[in-house]
Amino acid sequence: QFKLVESGGGLVDSGGSLRLSCVASGWSLHYYGIGWFRQAPGKEREGISCISNDDDRTYYANSVKGRFTISRDNANTTVSLQMNSLKPEDTAVYYCSVADCHVTEVALAQGYSWGQGTQVTVSA
Repeated sequence: QFKLVESGGGLVDSGGSLRLSCVASGWSLHYYGIGWFRQAPGKEREGISCISNDDDRTYYANSVKGRFTISRDNANTTVSLQMNSLKPEDTAVYYCSVADCHVTEVALAQGYSWGQGTQVTVSA
């Protein structure tokens, strides 16, 4: 069973930084695009970033472009999301998953489901 575990969330002041990790348990992420998604209270889940499986092309939603950076480690077991200049509107539960990475969007790959996510809260 492919399983990804998110961690690194927390409470941070506006303008602060957090680094989220998405760790594969017992399998390699080398052949998979991995996306980060978030869901704020009362809102639909949105895809915010993705790193492709072939050439590590990246995608960022306009809402996070220039502030967030996605990367994968050399061992291909972890995909990280470095989040800088955080804003209160970034408050959400953040999820990672195997994803279809496109030029203009990221979507949950068919057949994969969500994990528990990690809560990010940015105070004003």
